[in-house]
Amino acid sequence: MDTMLLAIPLLPLLSSLALVLLQPGKRTTAILGVGSVMLSAILVVGLQLLLWQQTRFVETASFGTWLTTGRLEIGLGLYLDALSLVMISVITGVGALIHLFSASYMRDDPDYSRFFAYLNLFVAAMLILVLADNLLLLYLGWEGVGLCSYLLIGFWYKVPANNAAANKAFLMTRIGDTALMLGLFLLFYRFNSLNIAEIQTAATELLGAGATGEPLLGLSCLLLFAGAVGKSAQLPLQSWLPDAMAGPTPVSALIHAATMVTAGVYLVARNYPLFELAPAVLLLIATIGCLTLLLGAGSALVQTDLKRVLAYSTMSQLGYMFLALGIGAPATAIFHLMTHAFFKALLFLAAGSLIYSLQHQQNILKMGGLWNKQPLLLVAFGAGCAALASLPMTSGFFSKEMILEKTAESGHPLLWLAAVTGAFITALYSARLFYLIFFGRQQTQLSHDLPGSMTWVLLILTALALLGGIEPRGLSVLLPGSIATPEAQLGPLQHWLPLLLPLLGIGLAWWLFSTGAFTRPSGPRLTPWVLFLRGGWGMDTLYLRLFVDPFVRLSHLNRHDVIDKGYGLLAGTTCALHRLAGRLQTGQLRGYAASIILFCLAGIAWGILG
Repeated sequence: MDTMLLAIPLLPLLSSLALVLLQPGKRTTAILGVGSVMLSAILVVGLQLLLWQQTRFVETASFGTWLTTGRLEIGLGLYLDALSLVMISVITGVGALIHLFSASYMRDDPDYSRFFAYLNLFVAAMLILVLADNLLLLYLGWEGVGLCSYLLIGFWYKVPANNAAANKAFLMTRIGDTALMLGLFLLFYRFNSLNIAEIQTAATELLGAGATGEPLLGLSCLLLFAGAVGKSAQLPLQSWLPDAMAGPTPVSALIHAATMVTAGVYLVARNYPLFELAPAVLLLIATIGCLTLLLGAGSALVQTDLKRVLAYSTMSQLGYMFLALGIGAPATAIFHLMTHAFFKALLFLAAGSLIYSLQHQQNILKMGGLWNKQPLLLVAFGAGCAALASLPMTSGFFSKEMILEKTAESGHPLLWLAAVTGAFITALYSARLFYLIFFGRQQTQLSHDLPGSMTWVLLILTALALLGGIEPRGLSVLLPGSIATPEAQLGPLQHWLPLLLPLLGIGLAWWLFSTGAFTRPSGPRLTPWVLFLRGGWGMDTLYLRLFVDPFVRLSHLNRHDVIDKGYGLLAGTTCALHRLAGRLQTGQLRGYAASIILFCLAGIAWGILG
């Protein structure tokens, strides 16, 4: 068991190092890059078979001490329970499919080896993050994921816009990372440990004793959540996510489906016993999740770039996961994380296939007419959109329906109303996307057929998007100590509305599409609202006004460099003193001895007089 656990993150890590050092040809690169993640996925399947009969289990593996300083001792250890098993299954399973797709999609890129080196390092960092047995090792994986996202978003670095997108993602997530680091300091101060199992045990004991509302723990949870907000693109640190589409499409699939953006959800779920001690923070998490899901859904509704529609969709679905965490349903949040990985990876890879086939065209208004020319993409993209819209019996239906049900039972009607509104808008923009691409007027000619490996990946993900909602064994008992929601009898509206909303959204989208509302230019009164939504509710403009413009004005006022002038005066004074002191350095031993005697006498006299 120890060897299997260690090999799961080590295989992609060693593969990444080999690709960096050896820089082999494309065939060897594909074998190393894809094969290492596939081997990790096979090992995860082996773990699932070994643990199949157990509903609650904890497996640990220790590989020595990492560092010891004062009271802090950090080991190199791995921690496997039902939560981390679900996470590594998603990371390696979906990640292996994305790697296989990338082998064909990126084959003409001159930096093929560099791409897979970054991609494998990304997967290794994410696996370390979810398998770490202590929060400092988790933070190491957390920072590794951030570094790799920067490298992959800016992979085509010769385009300045790509560099700007990578910098934006790195800087905005660093805000959350700093908050997370401060949260770890406070947790160590409070519990004298950063071991995840020890902190969970102590938090469970405090919860059993009714010790909720402790200010220090509340602040610690708030800082941890701030870290999750940055990585998982929640309000107000969400605007980096749409710009992250500058990277290659397989990168978008990996970041948005199975790895980086789910790290924040995992962080809160892993430390859930702590968050139960801070009910106010949980309510804040649910509120932020609701606002983000509405922001993402509203913005996705008016986008014209295919990948940006899916980016805002990811933001919205992550909001649903945080809503579930905030209302006391962490297992439901992880369930939606899993199904979302299936259908969002399918949507991104199908989008990549469309872009690949349409001469790199990404504007959905310039696609159209593909329903009889790309039957595979019609089925794959249709299945992904159906799961995203949570049509009955798709994977997305089971997980999102469960979130809406838990929200209704939580006793927060405004949260439930926001969630069902977001579900309706999601169905509307999903159908809009599907209709425009496959039934709109064709404007771009097909130029490529899909390679066989890309076809098989799409077929496997289509099956998962449709059938992956069957709840896996052990998921219902994923997290012990969850907040029990009150047993409430759902009214007819709360029971039937979530079932009807996807159908109503799809029907409205068809009517708007048939009347040409999706393709004709917006009227002058509507344009400001469309621009507002298309720009992500103006958050970038707000940051510009609050932070960038004041700094620019301050720099303009200081254009004569008062600080440098003051520094120059200080530097001149220092140099003069240095020259004066330098005169004492005569090089004569008798002078030095006399100086020592004089200073000793002065010190004795000072002591006597004092």
